[in-house]
Amino acid sequence: MAAPSSCIRSHLVQNKGLKRIFSGIQPTGIPHLGNYLGAITSWVTLQEKCSSVLYSIVDLHSLTVPRNPDVLRTGILDITAVLLACGINPQKCLLFQQSQVPEHSELGWILGCFTSMSRLQHFPQWKIKNTSQMNEGTAGLLTYPVLQAADILLYKSTHVPIGEDQVLHLELTQDLARRFNKKYGEFFPVPRSILSATKRVRSLRDPTSKMSKSDNQALATVFLTDSPEDIKLKFRKAVTDFTSEITYDPENRPGVSNLVTIHSAITGLSQEEVVHQSTGLHTDRYKTIVAEAVIEKFAPIRNEFKRLKEDIPYLEKVLRTGAEKAKELAGPVYWEIKKLVGLL
Repeated sequence: MAAPSSCIRSHLVQNKGLKRIFSGIQPTGIPHLGNYLGAITSWVTLQEKCSSVLYSIVDLHSLTVPRNPDVLRTGILDITAVLLACGINPQKCLLFQQSQVPEHSELGWILGCFTSMSRLQHFPQWKIKNTSQMNEGTAGLLTYPVLQAADILLYKSTHVPIGEDQVLHLELTQDLARRFNKKYGEFFPVPRSILSATKRVRSLRDPTSKMSKSDNQALATVFLTDSPEDIKLKFRKAVTDFTSEITYDPENRPGVSNLVTIHSAITGLSQEEVVHQSTGLHTDRYKTIVAEAVIEKFAPIRNEFKRLKEDIPYLEKVLRTGAEKAKELAGPVYWEIKKLVGLL
């Protein structure tokens, strides 16, 4: 695997080797604070720094877990509205719905024929969900990393923004690109990672676990569309410890350190600056300060989301236009792939 690059830093984003960026997000509910700080903010930065950027709402991936059709349809529009409200600009990137570009699925089948079962069975998501009594482990769950590789390679993407939990997925994509190139000649660029500079945001109720949409503790996760009252409550109930001083020590003080991480990322201050400015504050007071910073940051996003949700035709137009442009890029690439493998 190519060495990870912190491409969020402007001097790397401007590198001439950064030719095309692809990333995707599932329409599985409103993004939370961790999604925003770890992925969405970097998406906004990258669209400003790179001339060819594709962001896909990967609705096919969301089918690996049973979905109510109406909930899924609403989720697609919700995530579109959230991304636009956060600053994703369709004039600076392609924002589109994965299932509206059939070449994704078709390339997924071809790449699946290059992938071993044993490789897919080693992915953590498969191991966790396949052993759960609630999920027997479907073929879709097993093979979705291959579809994810197809999403990336279909556009000959050179860089992919990922979190730490997606490293194995990108390694598979890189291996499939190399394997295809070895058999048919140099065709796919081997995509490199863009690792977020923001540390992982932890659950407010269990700071040893990452913040998650599926957390069954209602106070554990802060969503982008939460009301100010809900945000204040969730931070007030955040698990810390019995020491009142504000320090950054993730190993020994994970709860307080999580608050510092959030405060730093939201304000743009370094963790050292945040700790220094909080000298003499009691933990309870500090929770309020962090909550107020998050509320201030999310207020315009929440208001814009509400406005956009009242204009469904506009959201549908954004996705339709994005899909048309994505097809223009995907069509010629997939035609060449079909020719190389003998389908044409």
